[in-house]
Amino acid sequence: MAPLVGYIVLPLAGLILGWMIRWLYARFRLSSAEREAERVLQDAIKEAEAKKKEILVEAKDQIIRERNQQERELRDRRMELQKYERRVLLKEENLDAKLASIERIEADLKNRENNIAEKEAYLEGQEERYAAELERVSGFTAEEAKKLIIQNMEQEARRDAQALINKIDQEAQLSAEKKAKDILITTIQRIATESTAESTISSVSLPSDEMKGRIIGREGRNIRTLETLTGVDIIIDDTPEAVVISCFDPIQREIAKISLERLIADGRIHPARIEEMIQKVTREINQKLYDEGEKVVFDLGLHNMAPELIRAVGRLYYRTSYGQNVLMHSKEVAVIAGLLAAELGLNREIAKRGALLHDIGKGIVTDSDKNHAEIGTEIAKKFGEDARVINAIASHHSDVEPNCPESVIVQIADAISAARPGARRETLDNYIKRLEDLEAVAESFSGVEKAFAIQAGRELRIIVSNEQVSDDQAKELCKNIAKKIESDLRYPGRIKVTIIRETRIVEYAR
Repeated sequence: MAPLVGYIVLPLAGLILGWMIRWLYARFRLSSAEREAERVLQDAIKEAEAKKKEILVEAKDQIIRERNQQERELRDRRMELQKYERRVLLKEENLDAKLASIERIEADLKNRENNIAEKEAYLEGQEERYAAELERVSGFTAEEAKKLIIQNMEQEARRDAQALINKIDQEAQLSAEKKAKDILITTIQRIATESTAESTISSVSLPSDEMKGRIIGREGRNIRTLETLTGVDIIIDDTPEAVVISCFDPIQREIAKISLERLIADGRIHPARIEEMIQKVTREINQKLYDEGEKVVFDLGLHNMAPELIRAVGRLYYRTSYGQNVLMHSKEVAVIAGLLAAELGLNREIAKRGALLHDIGKGIVTDSDKNHAEIGTEIAKKFGEDARVINAIASHHSDVEPNCPESVIVQIADAISAARPGARRETLDNYIKRLEDLEAVAESFSGVEKAFAIQAGRELRIIVSNEQVSDDQAKELCKNIAKKIESDLRYPGRIKVTIIRETRIVEYAR
């Protein structure tokens, strides 16, 4: 029994003893943790106290700085207020001085008004006395004198009105004459034709430089045949894939050009083929010349003209004079002459016929030293043209006196067609010189910054300085420039003068 009790009691005692040891250890740990927490709490309190003191010191410093700043601002504002106060006081003093001056001026004005009132009263009395004296001396009452003065003024006004009417009538006549000129110029410009550059050479393109050797031929026989049969000079130089045909006769030059182009396209180039081709092209060109002449004659409604004359007219198709195609010029002259003859009640047929044939001598190749008017006269005589037509041809350059109105009409129409703006080509130097002269005239005036001649010199645009030239001055300046152009320069038609005045203000948003 005793051993059994020992087996039970001893383990139980050991268990109780271990539990008590653990409890004691836990109590010890708890008290240690409490002490540590107490120490940490004390440290935190001390740190918070120190932080509090630091924050209070910084706050005091900040308050002191802000107070100093406010004091400085207050001092600055006080100084500004003092300056402002001094300025106000100075202005008040100036105002007081001005008020005193104004009061003196007002007093002076009142004195003057009183003097003027006294003088007016005196003058009214004098006026009445003078009026009575005038009535006594003149023998007229005031009403009679008034009627006489009104009558004289009315007569003077009538004379001035009549002079003004006469002036307006003269200006209207001058304006009508100018308007008629403008209408005539506009009408002439409406029949403008193209200008053609005169040339004595033509260029033929080659498929390759190898073709040059074939054109020259063995020992130059091909090129000699071409030049002999056509009467042209063929120039074969270093120009790649091209030859040049030179001749003063445009028809022969055209025949040579077409023949050479066809020979190159055909590929068979030898003397026999060259002669055959030139003959064929010559027949075609002659037929084309006749067709062109016949077309113009038909368009003008002319009849009973010899075929040789029609062919001679057609030869003008390849002629140019100062860049103006002679056939188109002759047709244009005929149209103008017909219109003028119709307006004047003259023979339209004779006028148009003489106008169409007036330059026919230019298409005739001859060794004679006669001018084209003399040659044309001989041809017209040869084919039995009317004597008035012959005289129109002979006199269109005043070599012979015109003996009929139709001849004079042909002269006028020829001058209109040749002299209208754009009819004949002017040289580049003359063209540039005319534009430079226009710009120089405008730039010679004060206030002009730049001038530009545009539209072949038909308009002059001028930029003026907006600081030197006002709107009203710009109108006057435009008139003065136009008058100076009229007096100093020679030009066809009329020139439009445009002044541009610009005010430009620029600001930038940042």
